[in-house]
Amino acid sequence: MSIRIIKKILILSLFCFTCGALSAEENLKSVGKFKDWESFVLSQDGNKTCFAQSIPVVRAPKKLKRDPSRLFVSFRPAENIKNEVSVTNGYDFKLKAPVTAKSGKKSYDLFSKGQFAWVVDNKDEQKLIVTMKKASRLMIIGNSQKGNQTTDHYSMMGFTKAYNSAKKSCS
Repeated sequence: MSIRIIKKILILSLFCFTCGALSAEENLKSVGKFKDWESFVLSQDGNKTCFAQSIPVVRAPKKLKRDPSRLFVSFRPAENIKNEVSVTNGYDFKLKAPVTAKSGKKSYDLFSKGQFAWVVDNKDEQKLIVTMKKASRLMIIGNSQKGNQTTDHYSMMGFTKAYNSAKKSCS
């Protein structure tokens, strides 16, 4: 596993673990709510992470117990990271099982580690963002370690404004 991937995993894990505590300390600030998306700035040790996030409008199967799901697009200027698409489906993903982002006929492969997944190819990451700007919905399909397949449906209403707000906050 490359150093860049390991850094992504560690930073996103730390970010998600500390979000609740950080908001109380006012290190996490909402910079805009746009329909089904919201953009935030996280300030930590003099560095900023800016991101747009959403929760799914539909989670299937409904009866499966799992933690909350989130879809993110992040910017971390100190690490020269832009347009990083990541997702958590609320469980540990099954090792080496496919995770897919789909909208209409377009499909993108993601790789997973623990509870998070990222786009495999940097070129596809930019294509996925273009798709997200044009789409009305995006589905994330994954498999838990227990073998349960899930499909989370995300509304793209407000995505472009939240994305632009997050991007501008870290430029």
